[in-house]
Amino acid sequence: MRYETYNETIKLSKLGLGAMRLPQTVLGLAGPIDEPKAQEIVDCCMEHGVNYYDTAYIYHGGKSEVVLGRALSKYPRESFCIADKFNVQANPDYKAQFAEQLARLQMEYIDFYLLHGVTDLTAADYENCGCIPYFEEQKRTGKIKYFGFSFHGTPDCLQKLLEKYPWDFVQIQLNYYDWYQGTAKQQYEILKEHGIPVMVMEPIHGGMLANLPEECLPLLPSAEFSPAAWALRFVMNLPGVAVVLSGMSDLQQTKENINTAGLEHKLNDEELSCLEKISEILRKKIAVPCTGCRYCCDNCPQSLDIPSLLSAYNDYRDEAAALGNAELAVWRLLRLKALPEEKQPGACVGCGNCTAHCPQALAIPTYMKEMAALLG
Repeated sequence: MRYETYNETIKLSKLGLGAMRLPQTVLGLAGPIDEPKAQEIVDCCMEHGVNYYDTAYIYHGGKSEVVLGRALSKYPRESFCIADKFNVQANPDYKAQFAEQLARLQMEYIDFYLLHGVTDLTAADYENCGCIPYFEEQKRTGKIKYFGFSFHGTPDCLQKLLEKYPWDFVQIQLNYYDWYQGTAKQQYEILKEHGIPVMVMEPIHGGMLANLPEECLPLLPSAEFSPAAWALRFVMNLPGVAVVLSGMSDLQQTKENINTAGLEHKLNDEELSCLEKISEILRKKIAVPCTGCRYCCDNCPQSLDIPSLLSAYNDYRDEAAALGNAELAVWRLLRLKALPEEKQPGACVGCGNCTAHCPQALAIPTYMKEMAALLG
């Protein structure tokens, strides 16, 4: 395992476990966490030197913190670091939420504490609610060791936040798709200019870069590494990146990621060019870059399975591009007719709660309306 020195004192493992996609007892649904399998993953990580574990108040319906806390309770507290997050949209009472998180984790302090999913739309909510002075006070008393935020906004918003407060670290979505096709590179460079350590989330873009379309596979720099490994290596070799989080759902993923995290080979220009070409193909194929985080689901008044519906929409758009005819591709959406009517795209009321909670600020009601019209 490679390690990065943080704050001149702590050695953090290059790979961190993101506890947003723990194994579940009901596959494909937002069901209960499979705790024995989650324990196996944590044990494997601890055995191989992973010492950074990231969770949040809303992950797995609030159960991620509980399960992760139990899984780590068998290890000395000083042998690992916990990262957790305050979500102003889930519960604006920051004092109550923080106390509940410590109770769920069964811990006296949190090593890395973040404001969760800050965007251009939510930045003011975090700044105005009074939570920042409170968490800075918790840092002075030792209940928080380092204070930062996770970010899904524009480079301009990021720049303004860095100028206002003395953050210890920032977590951004960074992968080679967002680097070449989005603003990840700009955000990374802004953080480097400010000397802020970078924590990375979504290095495989919610699994998208692990499951590449067939036409992308020959473009991989070599078959020596899997698509997921190439995605991780791209991020892990960027200077200034302290920890790369991966939401590992089974032992095979865990072991592969651990092996990848032990490599130090910097990607050359030819390899980077290959990944850029893959990103260009993906950009043309993927209509909606949903990562399947499910932040949108808990706030949907219709309880729609939005990521699954968007996946069907992407299949439709992919087929339409391949055929050169959108009308002939509608059959890709017909499987949605098997759903109860109240779970189909037409049940969307267009309230916008989904977009407000989406890290990518995707215009989800627009896609739902389009699908409803096509199915109608």
